[in-house]
Amino acid sequence: MLREDFLPDYGLTATSLAEALGVSRQTINELLRERRALSPEMAIRLSRLFGNTPEFWLNAQRAVELWEARKNLKTALPRIRPLRMKKAM
Repeated sequence: MLREDFLPDYGLTATSLAEALGVSRQTINELLRERRALSPEMAIRLSRLFGNTPEFWLNAQRAVELWEARKNLKTALPRIRPLRMKKAM
């Protein structure tokens, strides 16, 4: 989302984003290449820069992580049987 939506819409490069956020270009490159998860600190920086909330960024990160986890567990999940509560007597 950051790479595909925000950077082009604001005319930013990885270098100019890093400068605007006060972080290294390597940090931004790792984030854009999905080799680094979005930290709460980065969420705060991005929310300040783009005028939205840290929760916006953290929810986006959580959605990506859940999607990846579901994909990784695709074959294991069907083997897990949901439990049912026993009725009290």
